Amino acid sequence: MLKKVFGSAVFGVEATTITVEVNVDSGIGYHLVGLPDNAIKESNFRIAAALQNNGYKIPGKKIIINMSPADLRKEGSAYDLTLAIGILVASKQIKAEHLGRYLIMGELSLDGNLQPIKGALPIAVKAKEEGFKGFILPKQNAKEAAIVDGLEVYGVNTIKQVIDYFDKNIDLEQTIINTRQEFYKNLDFPEFDFSDVKGQESIKRCMEIAAAGGHNIILIGPPGAGKTMLAKRLPSILPPMTLHEALETTKIHSVVGRVKAHTGLMAQRPFRSPHHTISNVALVGGGSYPQPGEISLSHNGVLFLDELPEFKREVLEVMRQPLEDREVTISRAKFTVTYPSSFMLVASMNPSPGGYFNDPNAPVTSSPAEMQRYLSKISGPLLDRIDIHIEVTPVPFDKLSDDRKGESSVEIRKRVTQARVVQTMRFATSNTVHYNAQMNTKQIRTYCKLDDASLSLLKHAMEQLNLSARAYDRILKVSRTIADLEASETITGAHISEAIQYRSMDREGWLG
Repeated sequence: MLKKVFGSAVFGVEATTITVEVNVDSGIGYHLVGLPDNAIKESNFRIAAALQNNGYKIPGKKIIINMSPADLRKEGSAYDLTLAIGILVASKQIKAEHLGRYLIMGELSLDGNLQPIKGALPIAVKAKEEGFKGFILPKQNAKEAAIVDGLEVYGVNTIKQVIDYFDKNIDLEQTIINTRQEFYKNLDFPEFDFSDVKGQESIKRCMEIAAAGGHNIILIGPPGAGKTMLAKRLPSILPPMTLHEALETTKIHSVVGRVKAHTGLMAQRPFRSPHHTISNVALVGGGSYPQPGEISLSHNGVLFLDELPEFKREVLEVMRQPLEDREVTISRAKFTVTYPSSFMLVASMNPSPGGYFNDPNAPVTSSPAEMQRYLSKISGPLLDRIDIHIEVTPVPFDKLSDDRKGESSVEIRKRVTQARVVQTMRFATSNTVHYNAQMNTKQIRTYCKLDDASLSLLKHAMEQLNLSARAYDRILKVSRTIADLEASETITGAHISEAIQYRSMDREGWLG
């Protein structure tokens, strides 16, 4: 007897429906075809034990299972439940009249309990698109899949519940989530707040500008000046995610199995801080069976690279293209996947290997050769892609011991959100550009017009600092954001001069 059960495979951040055809015939043998990986090939041992422990068995007949489309590689243990139900129905151990209306996924334990799977959200999105009535999956992933409206989602703990649902019409509990209510309920503020930061007013101002325009930023300063502390607080002043952004972000985290069981939809912007020993594949994504890297996991959020020169140079270089295109494409001989990677890059570094360059009271000094070797890790083209460079100086004792609270993240966030509203209206007709940092050359010419005085000021700065054409564009984008924060229609000389100050690494004495 031939039976069809439906599962799903995830490629990139999109899912493809897999038809599992189970044929039970006279003879003996178990044949699994359709490019399964080792985890799927081993499933017959897990299925046999799980069925045995629940009063069923794999029949001693010839079983042929085909996973269609057969030329597409299937991987992971999430097909255990799909295969087990297919075998039971095809061998007439259970009835299942409406089997074709459901998509079934789950990893089996030997006692028949279900373990969580990866990619539940993209699978649910595809199931709804293809007109499936419901999606049966492990309980731990149910909230994540229930984000999708118009699809019945049933979270189950054991294979016995699924068998009883089809064979004995014992109802399963449907997981229902009010996505909007869930999303807005979780829009609370992170644990880190800018009111904890003593002094550093100019750096807070920089952070506000970076958040308002989505600009990349690098903080340069000696150890203990507060670079990491400031970076960790950046997500707290970014505008709240929109529902669309939250879905996009959750989808990527779902693919790698990083969505917490109790949350479902991610409401907080991601903050990723990889260690400097990271490989380029782990950073941008890839592998023989591609997975999203850190830059995609920080999509719609912040990627923080602490101690930037300690990262391997080739690791930093592979980031140049995603920084520009806001997506990363991984190509293999048989397929290509594209992961979104629209993130804010926040980097920090010491000004020298010893950490105290240009400090007259420095306990450690570095030779010019050491300085050159240290700074040569960061290429000019990468620095060009960072809009704001700012020097962080240590906080004096009187500021540290001051009991007064600084301005809170909530207050700064209000101004940032207001500036983003202006930008959203400005770029309402564009699908790809949502804030100033994403502007292309044509949009810069349209929205960053300068008067004669501002133009001559910028020309003088460009000549003095020997800036590149890309740095020229960055200055215009940052000055546009500064103008937006002040609700100014036009860019003035004051906005330009403030933006020029934020190119400290272009000045003589740095990477010269």
